Amino acid sequence: MTTLSCTVISVDAITDTVYRVRLLPSAPFTFQAGQYLMVVMDERDKRPFSIASTPMEQNFIELHIGASEMNLYAMAVMDRILKEQSLIVDLPHGEAWLREDSDRPLILIAGGTGFSYVRSILLTALAHQPNRQISIYWGGRETRHLYDLSELEALDEQFANLKVIPVVEQPEGEWRGRTGTVLSAVLQDFGSLTEYDIYIAGRFEMAKIARERFCNERGAQAAHLYSDAFSFI
Repeated sequence: MTTLSCTVISVDAITDTVYRVRLLPSAPFTFQAGQYLMVVMDERDKRPFSIASTPMEQNFIELHIGASEMNLYAMAVMDRILKEQSLIVDLPHGEAWLREDSDRPLILIAGGTGFSYVRSILLTALAHQPNRQISIYWGGRETRHLYDLSELEALDEQFANLKVIPVVEQPEGEWRGRTGTVLSAVLQDFGSLTEYDIYIAGRFEMAKIARERFCNERGAQAAHLYSDAFSFI
């Protein structure tokens, strides 16, 4: 584990509740795609955030932080970022990192800002295993919650081995993607999950239900199902 002092490079409000934060670490760092860092608020208060950038990007660390008055836990972190323009973090954490020694097809599943977790895995897999079959499911309550969908759609057009499936629970306007939940979409699309490596980012309850249903109903192998679930926001 490495503790780093980081300078805030930029803060972009992607939506009214999601911020893209880029940090410049004070020293070299390493992590695996899919791992997360802890923001050190004080000695007893460390808060997890998935790393949205990839291990290949050594000039910055990117975080996607969902913060609002309904989520004071993350808002306190954003307040520090905006006021102090610096953070102390320790990394890496987590065991649900991309297994690059596997060539099994990938299914990546994310809800909300859990996208930051699968984004790092996706970009790393495309860079190092450009022929590996990848399906990515990203869900949100409303269309605006899929805040980086344009980036995914551009990758979808670029890579023949990539399939992007956006899912919205409460669509509005002329939404042409899937409706419902990401879990129901995966279950609809796959009769068997036995041969897949599956990575899931979402709240505890979502990850738990996914693991149970995928293993019990579609034959997913627990050893090939990865998730460091915490309350992604």
